[in-house]
Amino acid sequence: MCGIAGLVDLKRQLDGNELALQAKQMADALHHRGPDMGGQWTDTPSGLALAFRRLAIIDLTPSGHQPMLSGNRRFAIVYNGEVYNYQELRQQLLDDGCRFRGTSDTEVILEAFGHWGIETTVKRLIGMFAIALWDCEARRLWLIRDRLGIKPLYFGSVDDRFFFASELKALRAVNGWKPEIDRDAVAGFLRFNYIPAPRSIYRNVFKLPPGSLLSLRPGEDPTVARYWTMADVIRQERTEVTDEWAIGAAEGLMRDAIRRRMVADVPLGALLSGGVDSTTVAALMQAESDAAIRTFTIGFENTAFDEAEDARAVAAHIGSDHTELYLSANRARDLIPQLPDWYDEPFADSSALPTRLVSQLARKDVTVALSGDGGDEVFFGYNRYIAAEDAWRSMSRMSGWQRQLFAAAAESLSVGVWDKLARVIPAGRRPRMLGEKMHKLATVFRQSDETAIYRRLVSQWPEPSAFISQGEESVGESWRTAEELGDFTERMAYLDTVTYLPDDILTKVDRASMSVSLEVRVPLLDHRLIEFAWTLPKRMRIRGSTTKWLLRQVCYRHVPQNLIDRPKMGFAIPLDDWLRGPLYEWAESQFDEKRLVDDGMFEPAAVRHAWESFLDGKGNSQHGIWGLLQAQAWLERWA
Repeated sequence: MCGIAGLVDLKRQLDGNELALQAKQMADALHHRGPDMGGQWTDTPSGLALAFRRLAIIDLTPSGHQPMLSGNRRFAIVYNGEVYNYQELRQQLLDDGCRFRGTSDTEVILEAFGHWGIETTVKRLIGMFAIALWDCEARRLWLIRDRLGIKPLYFGSVDDRFFFASELKALRAVNGWKPEIDRDAVAGFLRFNYIPAPRSIYRNVFKLPPGSLLSLRPGEDPTVARYWTMADVIRQERTEVTDEWAIGAAEGLMRDAIRRRMVADVPLGALLSGGVDSTTVAALMQAESDAAIRTFTIGFENTAFDEAEDARAVAAHIGSDHTELYLSANRARDLIPQLPDWYDEPFADSSALPTRLVSQLARKDVTVALSGDGGDEVFFGYNRYIAAEDAWRSMSRMSGWQRQLFAAAAESLSVGVWDKLARVIPAGRRPRMLGEKMHKLATVFRQSDETAIYRRLVSQWPEPSAFISQGEESVGESWRTAEELGDFTERMAYLDTVTYLPDDILTKVDRASMSVSLEVRVPLLDHRLIEFAWTLPKRMRIRGSTTKWLLRQVCYRHVPQNLIDRPKMGFAIPLDDWLRGPLYEWAESQFDEKRLVDDGMFEPAAVRHAWESFLDGKGNSQHGIWGLLQAQAWLERWA
């Protein structure tokens, strides 16, 4: 794992020393991603420089150092990620007469590009990767991102230079670049609490889409092509199979995915929340290990959000060597100002903080950790899939005035009153944040179609234009593609996989883990497992009111059902309580009217009204408020 960066001086005005210095400055900004070593390489006649920071995982010797040149010196590479089938590819290349100097996966894929070609090689890779490859002969730069967008890759241009990097902070090191905030991207952020791809927070800087190849030759505009798409996966025919066969096949693929991700020349462990996804990964990982694996979890003093006890019970059952840390509100208050440093564009997933802390906890003992991220997308785990289907069925039987009456009734009680009413429900069945959910359901009943229902469910502020002037969000290509795919649940899962997963979940995990130089691997996002899951009928993933049915059945083979069958909690912090308590003064300072006026990003009156309504308990806006706060904190740090 590492950080990569580079630039192309399109008019070749910089000499070799200037190119190397510029590349080094970019890489230095990524030191946290690769503290073990760094380097840069230039092709001065072509105006190209590649830079690299290394976190050594496979082949710890200098033979794994980057930038790396192919044996025939035609190709140069910098590469962030891991390819888990590199040993098989290496043997195939050896059989074809290729020779190797070391044992790294970097050298394998580098020689494979020369032997099999770019696209053919990429399609053979099992792994997570962001790759920059320079063809010295053709004078062509290739940027390549893995199928699911596990590893990040930004690119853009200024004046006569094209540049790319793992994180935006490296681009800020480009001489002459004056970053300009993209207000349209901010509008998208207000809706989703993340910047929707392909935009970034800056104008003319973009995220390379997952499953894409970018090609650039000096003097030509860059072109982007897809080598893998989620839409093509979903269009596969479904195959009727028995439950037992599906469970066995799924476990076989999961075990293979996990076994491959346990290959490392450094210590490794697992992040364990106690939920179905992380429990399945940890249990199968332990089944593949001769010794006790290391597991790590974060707990909360607020018991409504705490899964540490559940994780502890799972760890005891599978026999892992378990470590836990509890996060207090005061500790959170001290760390929150650092969030803009870790996420260098506005990012407001409230689980970013515990994810960073569990990464920091794990890094004390291991360099690689496996996680259960992706299970909700692959196996239909989000409660909104059932809620949205139920809401649409109910709405379809109701007239317009009946929908409006239901919505008005749900909103007639404040969020706080709904939460008090929830206390009469037995604790084991009590929904979290009932008030917030009822108010959101009210807005759902005012929507006109299925897509509008889903969009409202995933929106923090349904009307971003109320908060930002001169900013207009756009509906991405993925939303249009979704209209052509499957039934309602499948369309929701598709959109989550191509938007929320890479832009929120995987961004969160990458930045949180790499800020402490921890490599996190996500076996449930092995593309072979995803492709397999989409060949199965929907009932294999959602059965009645049970989400992630197939994943649960695999888990039950290794962990007692009673340890994991409980209401879904997620990995969030108690925002509502903290914003009204220990974080109140910090939040109030962010929303100071004079400051809002001076920053000039948001409409002060709208922000103050939203904040005061939240404090009065009139709305369900805690996550939207958190988004506004994180945007303000980012502006303070980077604008």
